[in-house]
Amino acid sequence: MIILKLPLAWLQLKHEKIRLLVAIAGISFAVVLIFMQLGFQAALFDSAVHLHNSLRGDIFLLSTRSTSLIGMKSFSERRLYQALALPEVEFVTPIYLGFAQFQNPFNPSYWRNIHVIGFEIQYPIFKPIEIQKNLTQLKQQDVVLFDRASRFEYGAIADGFEEGKILTTEIDNIVASTRKIRIGGLFQLGTSFGIDGNLLTSHVNFLRIFSQRNKGLIDVGLIQLESGIEVNRVQAAIRKKLPPDVRVFTKQEWIEFEKNYWMSSTAIGFIFTLGVGMGLIVGIVVVYQILYTDVSDHLKEYATLNAMGYKDRYFLSVVLQESIILAILGYIPGFLISSGVYNLARKMTLLPIAMTQNRSWFVFSLTLVMCFLAGMIAMGKLRDADPSDIF
Repeated sequence: MIILKLPLAWLQLKHEKIRLLVAIAGISFAVVLIFMQLGFQAALFDSAVHLHNSLRGDIFLLSTRSTSLIGMKSFSERRLYQALALPEVEFVTPIYLGFAQFQNPFNPSYWRNIHVIGFEIQYPIFKPIEIQKNLTQLKQQDVVLFDRASRFEYGAIADGFEEGKILTTEIDNIVASTRKIRIGGLFQLGTSFGIDGNLLTSHVNFLRIFSQRNKGLIDVGLIQLESGIEVNRVQAAIRKKLPPDVRVFTKQEWIEFEKNYWMSSTAIGFIFTLGVGMGLIVGIVVVYQILYTDVSDHLKEYATLNAMGYKDRYFLSVVLQESIILAILGYIPGFLISSGVYNLARKMTLLPIAMTQNRSWFVFSLTLVMCFLAGMIAMGKLRDADPSDIF
């Protein structure tokens, strides 16, 4: 029945071609706005947990004062060894995190903050094969691995290294003096909204760079359990055993902790959510104006049909069909434009922005809902269509 009525809805829309094009443009704009906000929001969360996802390990210790990777507070390494006393634990190892000023080796006058990660290289805690292959390099003094996915402002380090150049530069821990370092290899981790680039090195070299740091103070404690052990049970035992100055997370809990920080404790998470809402409002207003004008222009015809015995259900089906047509016609160019902008944004920002199937279907569903709501509001004009008032 709905399919048979479809030509009427289409004929009414295409009768005013300029109006139809304006409607498509407005809906496409709303679709692009929603895609951009959702895309950047997903990139915010995905990029924030690059390090988390690259690590092996079952349980992680953090100071209760730590808020995120960019807001870490150190705690005593003794907490790790207290956890090691449990028979289910295979090994424990500290991870050191800090920010330092990195000198562009191709432009010595340019310095930029970089994230430095230190770890005990005898433990295979990183998943990327590139890191495993370069562990022997990190045994050397003042040698670091450079994140090839870092921002271009650090210099063409990846290209230079792959060309066989010996790359040395300086790093300044801000508190103490600068220190010369050498790039001994490459790995890929990625940037985030709070981190522009990464260096990876041994814990010994890390403590040389951050000479003011106390070796007994660490930023993350990684706990690897024996195979087949129930993680939640051991997590509960560790929580009971350790003082309340550390948080005890499973890996997924640590990931959610980081994401929640960016969602609820920063303005940027709220802004992206607000942007999605604004996109929906823009779309509803545009579609409502188009459908309301269309209904007004054909009010006499609708009133005549009403006098002939057609019920509100019939008129509602026509208006909702117009909504579906507008949703589809507006979504297609919006999707194509958004895909192009995603690619451009990924190249310019190095953030993990990509069109996903789930997001594309979600936005299409939002577009349908948006147009349906506008259609339902526009139906108010039809319900007031009294033939005796019009003729």
